[in-house]
Amino acid sequence: MDSQKHHPRNFSFEFFPPKTEQAIANLRGTVAKLAELKPSFCSVTFGAGGSTREMTYETVVEIQETTGIEAAPHISCIASTRDNISEVLQAYQAKGIRHIVALRGDMPSGMMSAGEFRYANELVEFIRNETGDHFHIEVAAYPEVHPQAPNLDADLRNFKRKVEAGADTAITQYFYNPGAYFRFVSDCEKLGIDLPIVPGIMPITNYTQLSRFSEACGAEIPRWIRKRLEAFGDDRESIRAFGVEVVTILCERLLEQGAPGLHFYTLNQSEACLAIWENLGLSGQS
Repeated sequence: MDSQKHHPRNFSFEFFPPKTEQAIANLRGTVAKLAELKPSFCSVTFGAGGSTREMTYETVVEIQETTGIEAAPHISCIASTRDNISEVLQAYQAKGIRHIVALRGDMPSGMMSAGEFRYANELVEFIRNETGDHFHIEVAAYPEVHPQAPNLDADLRNFKRKVEAGADTAITQYFYNPGAYFRFVSDCEKLGIDLPIVPGIMPITNYTQLSRFSEACGAEIPRWIRKRLEAFGDDRESIRAFGVEVVTILCERLLEQGAPGLHFYTLNQSEACLAIWENLGLSGQS
C-alpha cells in the first residue's frame, strides 16, 4: 500500500441521472445534503449503451452550477464513435467540466457491435489526444477481477494499458473483502503502476438489490454478510443498521491502511452515506 499513502485523500459520490420529475426532485435533495460534506467531486453515470447520455449531461451541468462542486460525467466506449465523443467532450468543455470517468461500459442486450472504441484504454487515449490535459480522467479498477476478464493477469494488463493511455486516477468496483483491494494494489505496485486507486464503496440498504448488482458486476458478498442479510428478511431497518456498521468497518480499515479516499455509490440516496461519513469522522477532511 506504500504507493497509495503519498496521494492526497479525496472523497466523492456517484449518482445516476433521474428519469421522472419525482426522481429529479429526489436527486436534488440528495445532492444538496451530500454537497454539504464538500466532496472532491460527484460523478454521474449513464445507462447501458449511453441510453441516458443527454440526462447525464443535464445532471452533471446542474450539479456543478448549483453546488460549485466539480462534476464528472461517465463516458463509455459502447455505442460511441470518435465524432460523437468529440462532440460530447466539446460540450463539456464549454460548460467548464474538467473531470471525466472513462469506461468501456456495458453492452445492452441485443447490441452486436460495441462501437469504434473496443476498450477503455482506447477511449482514454482519444480523450487525451483530443483535449490534452484539460480533463482529469478516472478509470475503473476491479480488485476481484472484471467478470469478463479471462484471468487475473489479463485484467491487470488491461488496467495498466488504461493507466499508460493517460488515466489520472482509478475508482474500484465496490467490494466487501478489503484483502482483495490490498492484493490488487500490491499487484499494481509490482507492475510499476503508481496512481491513486480509490476504493468504491456500496452502502448496504437493500439485500435483494445488492445481490442483483453483485451478480452482474462480479462483486463478492462474503458468506457471513449474505447470511446475516438473509436472516433479516424484510426488516429494512435492521438491514440498514447492519449495513452501516459493516461498511463503516470496511472503510475504517481501508483508510487506516492508506487508501487515498473513498468513492460512494449512493444510488441517489443520502441516508446511509451520511451515517457512514459521520461514523468515520470525515467532516472537514474531504
